[in-house]
Amino acid sequence: MQTRKLYYEDCHLRQFTAQVLTCRECAKGHAVTLSATAFYPEGGGQACDLGTLDDANVLAVQEIDGQILHICDKKLEIGSTVTGRIDWARRFDLMQQHSGEHIVSGLVHSLCGYHNVGFHVGSEVMEIDFDGPISAQLLWEIEGKANEAVWQNLPILCYYPSEAELPNVVYRSKKALDWPVRIVQIPGYDSCACCGVHVASTGEIGMIKILSCVKFHQGVRIEMTCGARALRLMQGIFEQNRAVSQAFSAKMLETGEAARKMNDALSAEKLRSGILQSQLFDRIAAEYDGRHNAWHFAPDFSAGQARLLADKMADHCSGWAAVFAGDAGNFSLCIVSRHLDVKPVGQALGVRGGGKPGFFQGSLQKTREEIEQILQQL
Repeated sequence: MQTRKLYYEDCHLRQFTAQVLTCRECAKGHAVTLSATAFYPEGGGQACDLGTLDDANVLAVQEIDGQILHICDKKLEIGSTVTGRIDWARRFDLMQQHSGEHIVSGLVHSLCGYHNVGFHVGSEVMEIDFDGPISAQLLWEIEGKANEAVWQNLPILCYYPSEAELPNVVYRSKKALDWPVRIVQIPGYDSCACCGVHVASTGEIGMIKILSCVKFHQGVRIEMTCGARALRLMQGIFEQNRAVSQAFSAKMLETGEAARKMNDALSAEKLRSGILQSQLFDRIAAEYDGRHNAWHFAPDFSAGQARLLADKMADHCSGWAAVFAGDAGNFSLCIVSRHLDVKPVGQALGVRGGGKPGFFQGSLQKTREEIEQILQQL
């Protein structure tokens, strides 16, 4: 007995009753088949429905060899009548994403002639792959037209043409399909072969927002989101931009320019700071002029600053120069020499690190007193 696919008869059906046909143990619980189901099985880039059958949780739904299997966490009695309840928030979200994808894919196909060659709905965004490039300007146009389709609240028609009708139906498909074929049509925007579930009209999609478009293989990959997901994202962006607006004392539509000016100011300050740092390091290095070996402790230095200072000190020393950055027990070390192999110095200190003959860096866990005692013996 085949399962009646209630999810095709009414995509908005949230609750139903059905008879348990089979129930067998499987790796993830119990695989149950029903006389009818509103649970959509995974397929066509769309995730399956979740929910409950009486007090059993439906963990996954799959269609295998024509059978719709409900993977449940409890055993159900064969022949019993159960009540199924769909996780409606999840189902409606997935329908919003899928129907929005159809509008965008239909527009890309009509405006560019490209095909949707990949589709995946993730937990936050969905990805659509197309087999050709799309400019930023055209992407804005597509997004605008897609939302116009939403505002028109157009009916979404899902149906099976007869075997005689199918040859005369124009529809998008990755490959030639044999009858029967399920067609999903959005008047003026898309006609596509599709096995997924959809909202009843485009107004239910709520909003379509394209987030990114990057080169992918020979075409592009678009990230986008629809409906409640898009609203949550826009709310989050609004709150973040409001915080940026307050931090920069800029209007919310001028935060980009404020950030650019701040970056320019920081770049200028970084350049000035670098010049001052170089001058300071020159003065510190000059204090070790004429030494054979020299070392300097700089608690507030980074490892990069230690390398710069050690390199300058090495110009004033006939042997080697070492700079220790950080705190006792957790030093970063850099040793530089213009004339000697400094690896033995690092080994004598027990440094974890490496380098080349005139350069050695690493870290060590010793006190300053322990370090100086070793260095004085070299």
